[in-house]
Amino acid sequence: MATQPAPAPLLIACALGIEHLALRMGERGARRRGGVLHPGTAPDGWGAGGSVTVLRTGMGPRAAESSVAGALAGPELERAAVLATGFCAGLAPGMHPGDLVVAEETRDPRGTVPCVGAELLVKELSRALPGRTVHTGPLTGSDHVVRGPERSDLRATGAIAVDMESAATLLSAVRTGVRPVAAVRVVVDAPEHELVRIGTVRGGISAFRVLRSVLPTFFEWHRNVLLHRR
Repeated sequence: MATQPAPAPLLIACALGIEHLALRMGERGARRRGGVLHPGTAPDGWGAGGSVTVLRTGMGPRAAESSVAGALAGPELERAAVLATGFCAGLAPGMHPGDLVVAEETRDPRGTVPCVGAELLVKELSRALPGRTVHTGPLTGSDHVVRGPERSDLRATGAIAVDMESAATLLSAVRTGVRPVAAVRVVVDAPEHELVRIGTVRGGISAFRVLRSVLPTFFEWHRNVLLHRR
């Protein structure tokens, strides 16, 4: 009898220590849904959906690209689906800290990467976090914290949010092989709620709590994309 290959794993990539902490604190909810989040880069079993690893890449596109490429080069994660997450700056008027952004695609000067299963993520996030606004559209990348007029310039391109790692993460992921990719970000900085400095992320209690709650939706996305690839 032929042995079925193990399900493809899931790599969740974030940049900052506070994002990593939020995901770690969400582990209890993940366990209730049958998942086990592994904070290192050596995954273990996770139900029928494959193993899950969370990787802290470090801040900025270069760090994200290098960390993700290195993780996916190992045999444990070479087939992994990749999901970029963490905080972001909203670009559209009316966005608030704690709103969610599901990318339809990620963009940076080097290219555009279409995301897989955005509709499923929107559905699951809306169900898991009733009352939270979920925005969908292009997520653009930057190599610095976006301020003032630059926010309007990026909005004019059609992007709804910006962060420094998602585009680099997904571009690195698809360059190493064909795999499902997605990006989900929590707004911590918006046109009417601009941060004074990046360290103020620590004061984004609402955004932190939302990020802490999203893991079960990532697992549902992972299960779904695996089923569709069989």
